This record gives sequence, structure tokens and C-alpha cells, in this order.
Amino acid sequence: MSEPAAMRESTGRAVARTVTVTGSGTAEAAPDLLTLAIGVECRRDNAGDAFAAAGAASAAVTGAMRSRGMESRDIRTSGLNVHADVVWQEGRGQQVTGYVASSMLSVRLRDLPAGSEVIAAAVEAGGNDVRLDGVQLGFADAAAVLAPARDAAWADARAAAAQLAALAGAELGEVVCVRQHPAPSAPVPMGGMQRAFAADSMSVEPGESAVSTSLTVEWELLMEAAGGDRGVGGPG
Repeated sequence: MSEPAAMRESTGRAVARTVTVTGSGTAEAAPDLLTLAIGVECRRDNAGDAFAAAGAASAAVTGAMRSRGMESRDIRTSGLNVHADVVWQEGRGQQVTGYVASSMLSVRLRDLPAGSEVIAAAVEAGGNDVRLDGVQLGFADAAAVLAPARDAAWADARAAAAQLAALAGAELGEVVCVRQHPAPSAPVPMGGMQRAFAADSMSVEPGESAVSTSLTVEWELLMEAAGGDRGVGGPG
């Protein structure tokens, strides 16, 4: 049985034919984790007073959240800064008008129905020094949501590969290589606010969030040889 000329190198060796495609998949689920970026910012005439005021406000915010059942493992300091507040004055250059101290907390809320209450309590405890810099919804176990997204990505990739193989007059053989490329699927942001007002009137609605991924898969192509026999790759 003669081998198709297109499947031979000049040396006479068979050239393995493959098809490579990338499939994408998305899965949706109700979020069960709320991540809150909350901080305080205090301006005073000297750095020491600003730092002390920010520390007191941050402690009040943390205490208010702990009093509502939040655990220490879910409250983390993610930023601390003290800097001079300067203005430009004609003929005098930059002038220090005071000092600003800020502290940021990253808070994970596992009880979403209590989210609005916790946020309101934090704002009340910190007063006008409180800043809400972002509220995000996500998943405590992202892997469980990613699994069906991966299934969908595989089905998408295989359908495309099967179509391309048919167009080439071939069939799909064994999988040669699989690479996963997680698509950006960070918790869905609910928007940022520079200053919080009347937080007790705000509600946290989880809705559904999506997790996406993509797979690049390479399949062996099984070519039909003359007379209906298989070429490279063996039987399907």
C-alpha cells in the first residue's frame, strides 16, 4: 500500500498531521463571598496626630465588624500611608498645609445577607473618615464553579476541531496536548465610592457571577489513505 505523498518528508518519513484549536467556556453561579475594601483617611496639622486619628478610626471600624460576628481571619490590613498635604503658593513654592494618614482594610464577608448591615456598622463607627474603595462579589470555592466552565471549553474546542478535520477530509485521533488559559474572572466589581454616605440604605444584591476559562487542544488527524485504509495515526 503506497503512502500519500503529502504525508512524507523528503527523507521518506511520515509527517504527523494535527489540528490545534482553542475553546472557551463560561459557567454562572450565585456568589457566596463578598470582598470589601474599606479604609479611613484623617487629616491633621501634624503627622503624629493624623496617624493616631487614623489608628483610632480603623480600630473602631474593625471593632464594629467583629461585634457583628466577623472573624479575625477575614479582616486584613492591606495599606497604611502617612504623607504631607502640600499646596503650591505663588512666590513661595510648595507649602505643607497638614498631614494625611490613611489605612485600608480588606474584609471578606461570608454571610452575604448580613453584608449591608456590616457595611452600615463600619461606616457609622468610622464616621466621616471612612472610605469605601470597592465591593466585589466572588466565590469561596472558585474551583467548583470553574469545573463546568472547563467542560464547556472542552466541548467548544472539540466541536471546532471536528469541523476542521472534516473539512480536511480527516478524523480526530488522539489528543496530543492540552493547555488551559484561565480567562480573567475576578469577582464582579460593584463599583467604587470615595466617600460613604447613608450606607444603611444600600443593599447588597449578589445576583449571579460568571467564571470563564479557555483550553487549547491539539488533536492528531487520521487521514484516509488510498483504498479506504488509514494513514498516519492508526484506526479511529
